[in-house]
Amino acid sequence: MKAARAKTPRRPKKPTNPTLKDPVGVYCRVRPLSRADQECCIEVINDTTVQIHPPEGYRVFRNGEYRETQYSFKEVFGTLVVQKELFDVVAKPLVEDLIRGKNGLLFTYGVTGSGKTHTMTGSPGDGGLLPRCLAMIFNSIGPFQAKRFVFKLDDKNGVDVQSEVEALLERQRREALPVPKTPSGKRQLDPEFADMINVQDHCRVEEVDEDNVYGVFVSYIEIYNNYIYDLLEEAPFESIKPKWNSCNTPVRNGDFVPPQSKILREDQNHNMYVTGCTEVEVKSTEEAFEVFWRGQKKRRIANTQLNRESSRSHSVFIIKLAQAPLDADGDNVLQEKEQITLSQLSLVDLAGSERTNRTKAEGNRLREAGNINQSLMTLRTCIEVLRENQLYGTNKMVPYRDSKLTHLFKNYFDGEGKVRMIVCVNPKAEDYEESLQVMRFAEMTQEVEVARPVDRPLCGLTPGRRLRNQAFREELSRKLELRGGPIGAEPEEPSAAELFFQSFPPLPSCELLDINDDQTLPKLIEALEQRHKMRQMLAEEFAKNVLAFKTMLQEFDSSVASKENYIQGKLAEKEKTITGQRTELERLEKKIKTLEYKIEILEKTATIYEEDKRNLQQELESKSQKLQRQASDKRRLEARLQGMVTETSLKWEKECERRVAAKQLEMQNKLWVKDEKLKQLKAIVTEPRAERLERPSREREREKPLPRSVSPSPAPSAPAAPLRPRRSRSAGERWVDHRPPGHVPTETLLQPRVPRAITVDAPSEKALARCDRYLLTHQELASDGEIQTKLIKGDVFRTRGGGQAVQFTDIETLKQESPTGRKRRSSPPDPDPAGDAADSEWTDVETRCSVAVEMRAGSALGPGYQHHAQPKRRKP
Repeated sequence: MKAARAKTPRRPKKPTNPTLKDPVGVYCRVRPLSRADQECCIEVINDTTVQIHPPEGYRVFRNGEYRETQYSFKEVFGTLVVQKELFDVVAKPLVEDLIRGKNGLLFTYGVTGSGKTHTMTGSPGDGGLLPRCLAMIFNSIGPFQAKRFVFKLDDKNGVDVQSEVEALLERQRREALPVPKTPSGKRQLDPEFADMINVQDHCRVEEVDEDNVYGVFVSYIEIYNNYIYDLLEEAPFESIKPKWNSCNTPVRNGDFVPPQSKILREDQNHNMYVTGCTEVEVKSTEEAFEVFWRGQKKRRIANTQLNRESSRSHSVFIIKLAQAPLDADGDNVLQEKEQITLSQLSLVDLAGSERTNRTKAEGNRLREAGNINQSLMTLRTCIEVLRENQLYGTNKMVPYRDSKLTHLFKNYFDGEGKVRMIVCVNPKAEDYEESLQVMRFAEMTQEVEVARPVDRPLCGLTPGRRLRNQAFREELSRKLELRGGPIGAEPEEPSAAELFFQSFPPLPSCELLDINDDQTLPKLIEALEQRHKMRQMLAEEFAKNVLAFKTMLQEFDSSVASKENYIQGKLAEKEKTITGQRTELERLEKKIKTLEYKIEILEKTATIYEEDKRNLQQELESKSQKLQRQASDKRRLEARLQGMVTETSLKWEKECERRVAAKQLEMQNKLWVKDEKLKQLKAIVTEPRAERLERPSREREREKPLPRSVSPSPAPSAPAAPLRPRRSRSAGERWVDHRPPGHVPTETLLQPRVPRAITVDAPSEKALARCDRYLLTHQELASDGEIQTKLIKGDVFRTRGGGQAVQFTDIETLKQESPTGRKRRSSPPDPDPAGDAADSEWTDVETRCSVAVEMRAGSALGPGYQHHAQPKRRKP
């Protein structure tokens, strides 16, 4: 009959109900302290809360506080909790789901030395979760197990079901092969683990479908340095011992040839599995645990400063349960692949996270620790992304493929089954920082929800088929016994002793019915004599056979003795050869030790050179970075200097332009003074004689105030104008009248008078803030020795810095002249004064320039002002 293929659970694309989700169950277990005098930093508050506090002498937090932190879990197990109580709460529901056709994942997490392996495996006399799960499975399905090889796993994560005849042929074929047989539960157990599986509570599942047959398969793998290895594989070499190369020297520890790693694959229903992994069918708890123990001996462990037997890899023990319903008669397995279910329970013992500065790991141990921490960090990242996607509605990609550990269990977090985690912590003070990180990760994991898998469909057959078939068989056997045994039974064959006794003459009847009977006893005596003769003949024949056998034995002894002597000689020769080979082996061992010593020295030298190379590379990188920084600083300084040069050049250009303009103004003023003198001289020379005679005397001219040099001379015939003060064009504005302390008063008729003015000796910020116009009185000696007064006017306005600024807009010049020492004749008035007035016509405003005086806010020295005479702008 052709084998039928079955499928694993969750065959539809979306077998889960998205509305029903269960959070990841996280439990905490606190192991007891190794010594009573150790400091404890973790305290169990209640059944769901633990409190962790910094140990004595530990540095306080950054804000200077010394605080205690509490973390909540689904349930907390203290130091006095036994393994059975932990199993009943955590693992028992997963076993019940396994028998009901659902998957489950249980893993232990924590730092190294926190009791993860003890929780999973247990100790002699106190079995852990793994042996208790096996015991519960076989206690529940023991009477309903199928015969060996009825279920047959394929290499594509599926299961085939075979008939009873095919299973029998498979068993006979396997027994004939010269391969190690599957360990049997009937033989004596290894005392090393016998106490671990001696579970006395006999825990079982209450509701087991009795109309199904079951088959249990186990596999054991480890994830070491992010590679998957099969711990049940019969490797041709021991992976722990060193290998020998072609030169008869051991390969270095770093060049061990590891066993062939396995590959993760995805089946047609997107379930992850390890291809080529050894899966053993087991029929009892003892047999299953013996398979586990055989793989446990191959698991990689090492001695570190934190743990004498530290796990260097993640181990995964997978229990697969195949179940199929019986047919309608209740006799054979139903040969329909749609009705076969394969569920699995994965028990994971994660390697502990560790800090290399505490373990002082080097070489391979350092590499192992790095890979362990990396895989655990990937697990934490996946949990964080799942939590963020569920809490905030994002759709970030979960990095399952970054690690083989997370990639293998991807389906569980996508709704494959229940996920439970046991956080193992060590309360000693040295593990405070690591325990704090573990607590944070565990509390965050509780917020991740996993979709609840759907129940497997019913087969549709009438329940109770097995019980009815069993009752029918018992009734049939009872009726056959009542009828005298089975019908048509064949007669039994006589034994060898019965055949021997049948060869003797038969004994006559020995019954004496009459006292005068003389025939019975003679017949009996005759029969006995015949038997006696036959016995003597058999005895003689037996003696001859014994003698012949003794002769054969003696010949055999002599041949054996000769062969023994020959073998002794050969053994002596072999012993000599072995002695020589031992001597050669010792010489080679010494040579090997010498070479190993040289290799070690070379490795140390290479390590030193590598360290020097790294240091030099780091120094070179630092030097190159320093040169780059210096080059960038140089470029920045050059740009800055270029800017400063440009700014200075512009500044000096402006200064030169200002000085040239000032010099031009000074020369224009001198030229104007000379022109005025020439005009006055021309007026004196061209004055009429009659007018000169009528001029008053020299004393009268001196008493009379001189006209301003910057104003035109009035006509002689014009009447004298009344004296009145000269008003500014901006009489309605408020002025600041700045007269320096060395001001010399002049007794001229025309005096500058500014209304609404504040007279100051030195300009102040307060005065400038109250006014909007500014007047500066400046006196200097002219080229002819007379006092020349300049009235410099400007506007006051606010600056962006909060101070006051003055911009000069106009300059008025007042000049006083004394008459010459010689007498001058009076002359009549010029009949044509208009011509002279036209020749001497001029303005008192010499120039208009932009001169700025700026006062800064907050200055205590008063307004600093500068005179900037700017040249007039030319029209473009």
